[in-house]
Amino acid sequence: MTSAHGQRALRPVETNPGALVHSSADRQLATEQWLLSTLDEEGRRRSRTEWARRSMPLLPLGTLFSAVRLPGRLVHALADPTEPADADAFLNDALDGGPVICDPNGLRYYALVPASMPDKWSEAAKDWRKLGVSMLGRGTVMGVPAVDALDFDPRTHSSYWSVPMPSAAMLCTPLDVARLIAAGSRQLAVEADA
Repeated sequence: MTSAHGQRALRPVETNPGALVHSSADRQLATEQWLLSTLDEEGRRRSRTEWARRSMPLLPLGTLFSAVRLPGRLVHALADPTEPADADAFLNDALDGGPVICDPNGLRYYALVPASMPDKWSEAAKDWRKLGVSMLGRGTVMGVPAVDALDFDPRTHSSYWSVPMPSAAMLCTPLDVARLIAAGSRQLAVEADA
């Protein structure tokens, strides 16, 4: 079952008396606070203001999380989308709900991964460069949309969460990202031979 945003819908759960249930607003607030914990107090204030204005603050990578930049052609070779929501739903499934930011202007996707991935996967990353895949870690900053920017806007082409972070610190697993890249590479090779 999928939601209107192409996300896998969660099944209702029976709660026991005294069990805590967190609303999506609580999870979004926790995610926002977690993302902003990479900044000092002034940076957090400035970033919240930028999000309120629908612009994107630059957050440093390599401390809490890193990112893998995926070219749209690699993702679209697998997703075969007719509209942006198709690619979003595909990424949600392929990365098991791990967070992804879409930059529609550059047609790039950014899978948020553990901070250690650029170091631990550096050999694989060398091979991935020929596909246009980049590992972004320590020493890099990235524009991050507000946690409630969940849909492609055809008027502004603003970056949005293709797959929202399900909860604070929930990231894509490196192996899922590597499998996606490998599958995309194979599909691009098949298309080139056709």
